[in-house]
Amino acid sequence: MSLHPSPRAFARPQPDGDHLGKPAIPEQAAAGAVPGGRLRVLDGLRVLAAAAVLFHHYTRRDIWGHDAFGRLTAVGRYGWLGVELFFMISGFVICMSAWGRPLGGYLRSRVIRLGPAYWFCVLLTAAVLLVDGEPFGGAGPGLSQVLTNLTMFQTPLQSAQLDMSYWTLWSEVRFYLLFALVARTGLTYRKVLNFCWIWTVASLLAPTSGLPLLDTVANPVYSPLFVSGICFYLIRREGPRVGEPWALLGLSWLLTQRWLNDIVAWNTVKGDRLSWETCLAVLTVCHLVMAAVALRRLDRIDWRWLSVGGAMSYPLYLLHQQIGITLLRQWHRDVEPWTLLLSTVAVMVAASWLIQRYVERPAARLLRRGLEHRPARA
Repeated sequence: MSLHPSPRAFARPQPDGDHLGKPAIPEQAAAGAVPGGRLRVLDGLRVLAAAAVLFHHYTRRDIWGHDAFGRLTAVGRYGWLGVELFFMISGFVICMSAWGRPLGGYLRSRVIRLGPAYWFCVLLTAAVLLVDGEPFGGAGPGLSQVLTNLTMFQTPLQSAQLDMSYWTLWSEVRFYLLFALVARTGLTYRKVLNFCWIWTVASLLAPTSGLPLLDTVANPVYSPLFVSGICFYLIRREGPRVGEPWALLGLSWLLTQRWLNDIVAWNTVKGDRLSWETCLAVLTVCHLVMAAVALRRLDRIDWRWLSVGGAMSYPLYLLHQQIGITLLRQWHRDVEPWTLLLSTVAVMVAASWLIQRYVERPAARLLRRGLEHRPARA
């Protein structure tokens, strides 16, 4: 049930909630961050992306045995494209949140933001699978699988994902580590742009290089989306007249449409057919929306509730697939489809809010205190 079960990706994250903290320096506010360090329009886009991925998984014909939701099923077939939007948002927000921060602060912020909710969701998912006994038709998870998933490195360690949505985390973590190389000595416009060009060239060379390490590091299928997000942030920060980011955006879009052929094939269920043209149109719209964010055309979208939704999108993404589909398969023969669908969505949303409010936030405070503690010198 993975979104993109590609040979490269091993399985397809989350989106990282990157703009959680306050801006490190005043320049970040000047670059477009609203007071408190959040661009709420990005929170809204996260909510939209998470909803698209959720309905993609929950309306599939192979769960219900038939087309249970009419047009929603037809639209849901393309909901996996929400992950592509997540990756672009991640590129934008990681660049914004790392600007002006020391390397240690940047790395700590990633651990604090991703760790607590992820660790809790891994344990909760493992518990549900143990009770259910047959997740996706297989055996319950073993202790080693659970412990390996807690590292977030189950893909390179060749361990099965507890929830197939976790595949995206490996793409995200590789991006964070690569970006740490340029963040190490402080971010400037030229350094970030050079990083994007180098990463793009590496992504062009990787598929035919015969070097598995280069292919793993460059992540050629999804790197154009992260690069696009970074370019959109540079345009927002430096102004729309800078030409080089626009040129790189054009190249990234061309690379994205090429790899979209493979991604569409990975997401095509047997007996179904996805339209590459429709997928490209949706991705192009996503680029245009991000361009509107970069050009400050959507800054009026500043509703406070979007911050809550954006914060919940991460635990919702981590929880929804394995646990939600387990519930749907358990009850779909006994409960009317729309009632079961809406009830399951409500349960997942409520669980995500509870995790964000009572697990993620308190744990993040404790983790921040521990990571930022410096022992007194003798």
